[in-house]
Amino acid sequence: MIPESFILSPEIIQAQRLGQPIVALETAVVTHGLPRPNNLLLGRELETIVRGQGVAAATVGLIDGKIHVGLSDAELVRLASEDGLRKISRRDFGIAMARKESGGTTVAGTLIAAHAAGLRVFATGGIGGVHRAAPFDVSADLEELGRSPLVVVCAGAKAILDLPATLEVLETKGVPVIGYQTDEFPAFYSINSGLPVTARADSPSEVARIARSQWDAGIEAAVLVVVPPPAEFALPAAEVEQSIQQALGEASVAGIHGAAVTPFLLNRVN
Repeated sequence: MIPESFILSPEIIQAQRLGQPIVALETAVVTHGLPRPNNLLLGRELETIVRGQGVAAATVGLIDGKIHVGLSDAELVRLASEDGLRKISRRDFGIAMARKESGGTTVAGTLIAAHAAGLRVFATGGIGGVHRAAPFDVSADLEELGRSPLVVVCAGAKAILDLPATLEVLETKGVPVIGYQTDEFPAFYSINSGLPVTARADSPSEVARIARSQWDAGIEAAVLVVVPPPAEFALPAAEVEQSIQQALGEASVAGIHGAAVTPFLLNRVN
């Protein structure tokens, strides 16, 4: 049974009724990740790409205290254009729902909603992880990946993070990192990080077999599938690292910490 606080869009209800594939999409990138109007353009483009493959697009977000799995275009526009929206992770659901707030779901928040709605696949840009020089600042994304049985497709963890430490925590949480047609963990903006994946898979069917075998064994963790950015768009790792170091220095001087660090760093690096 789906909780009463959930609202499934007609598209998702029909897809579930007919047994059609569904891909979950997050909205923190729309509410907090990109400047306007690029945030709305991205949100729409992601849905178009998914639907172009004959798949239902389950964009997840909070609207007036209700968890929406699948958004109308008007609802997506609202999340992309309103100020003061909450960034929704596990700790934020109760507050936002009780106060009838709206907001964008992080990777962790989207995993919670997608799992509760019975979805199995989630695509995102990059997961959160362990912050550099702050080993106890660990994203809730990693915790949810350890207890959400979904295939999560991404370009690795955000490059502003401590990638080796992030992989160590994923191992601790029992999350296999599957390199899609690669033996190396991608670094979000860059193809290479110098870090190995748990295993390589060269086809979607192989990924599906791994996920099904894991879940059939009673291991309810995500299967993290990492896909490098296309070569024509990827940036040299050294160039990205130089920008990250500059942004980290600016964040330190400005006294930015906690939840404000990631959006600040991403904005500066971009």
